[in-house]
Amino acid sequence: MNNFIMKYTLTFLVSIFSIIQIMAQKKLPVLNANSSKAIFIEEDNDLKTDWNIDPSIKPDVYTVSRMVKGSKTIKVKTDIDSIRIKIKKGEKKDFIILLKGKDSCLTRIESLPSKNFSTVHPAFHDTIRMGINEQNTMFVKAALNKTDSLTLNFDTGSSNLSLTQETLQNKIKQSLKSGVNVLAIGNKKYQDFRIFKVELTGHGTDGRFGWDLFDGMVVELNYDLGNMIVHSQLPEKVKKDKAYEKLNITFFDKLFFVETTIQQGSVKNKDWFLFDTGYQRTVMLDGPLLKEQKFPTDQMKLIKKVIMKGAKGNEIPVVTANLETLSLGRYSLKNIPAQLLSASRPVNDKKMNILGNEILKRFNVFLDFQNNVVYMKPNKLFNEGYVEKQ
Repeated sequence: MNNFIMKYTLTFLVSIFSIIQIMAQKKLPVLNANSSKAIFIEEDNDLKTDWNIDPSIKPDVYTVSRMVKGSKTIKVKTDIDSIRIKIKKGEKKDFIILLKGKDSCLTRIESLPSKNFSTVHPAFHDTIRMGINEQNTMFVKAALNKTDSLTLNFDTGSSNLSLTQETLQNKIKQSLKSGVNVLAIGNKKYQDFRIFKVELTGHGTDGRFGWDLFDGMVVELNYDLGNMIVHSQLPEKVKKDKAYEKLNITFFDKLFFVETTIQQGSVKNKDWFLFDTGYQRTVMLDGPLLKEQKFPTDQMKLIKKVIMKGAKGNEIPVVTANLETLSLGRYSLKNIPAQLLSASRPVNDKKMNILGNEILKRFNVFLDFQNNVVYMKPNKLFNEGYVEKQ
C-alpha cells in the first residue's frame, strides 16, 4: 500500500513539475478545465468547433479557417474557463489546457501559410475541356492513379475528392488505402487530398473535386469556349478588361463566399453567399435567416412547392418563388426562380444562402486563390432561360 501511495505521489509530482517547467520555459497561457470537452469559436465568422481535450496529443492542433488578411481572434471555452487568442495570417500560438488540475495538454492554434504558384517558372496555363449538361452540372475528364478514367464535377462548394459508392465498386481498379493517390486533370497531377464516399453527385458524373485542389493557383471557367484553365498566375488581360467585376472572397471553414445583393420590391439585402458550382439550381435562400434580416420573402410570388427529406427523415417544405433581382457587383439578373427553405439547413451552426450553377454558369470566371478574389463577366448564357418556368 505504501509503495502504491509513493508511486502515485511521485507520478503526481512529476506531472506538476512538467507543467511548471513548460510554463517557465515558454510562459504559455493556461486554460483550466474539469471536463475533457471544449469549444473553439472563431469570432469573425462565428465558426464553432467541438474539441476533445487529450493529454496524449502534443501538440493538439486547431487550424483556423483560411485567412484573407489581417488577424482573427479565437475564443476557447471549457466547462470552467475561457481564453481569447489573437492570431495573424500564417502564425501559430501555443497554450496549455490544464485538465483536472494535473494533466497538461499542449494545444496549438495555427493559421496555415498561403500557397502561391505565381513565381513558378515556367508559368503554366493548363487547358482542360469542360462540359455542362442540362442539369447545370459542369464536368471534366480526370484519371485517378493513372488507370481509372473518371468524369468529375468541379464543385466549389466542397473540398478534397468525393466518389460515389458505384464508382468505388465498379471503376476503381486499385486500392486507395496504400500510398499516395494522384488525380490527373489535364496536364497537371494533384495529390495531398482525401477521398470520401458519397451517395449523390452531379448528374452524369462519378464524383466531385473541390476548390482546394487549386489552392495557390488561378482557375478560369470559360463557358463561351468550353474550357477550364488552371493558371499559375492571373493573366494580365483580366486586370485590364473592365468588363470583369472583381468580388472579394471570405472563408468559413473550407467554404468560400462572395458578396451578393438580392432585392424584392424596395428592400435590398447584401450578404455573403456560398459560391457553389456543385449546386445545380439558381439560388437557395434560407427563409429563417432572411426573416431575421427583414427581407420580405412573403412578397415573392409562388412558382411551386415540394417536400424534401432532412437528414433525420423530417419533411422540409421547399418553395420555388420569384426573386425580383440578384446582383453580383454591377451585374444583375431579374425574375429568378429561387428555392426558398422554410427551415434552415445550417453548416457548422451557420445559416447561409447558396449561389448555384444555374446562376454562376452565366459568367466567365477567374477564381484567384492567390489573392482571394473572383473575377466575373457575363457570357453567352447570361440571358438564357431558367429550368423552372415562371
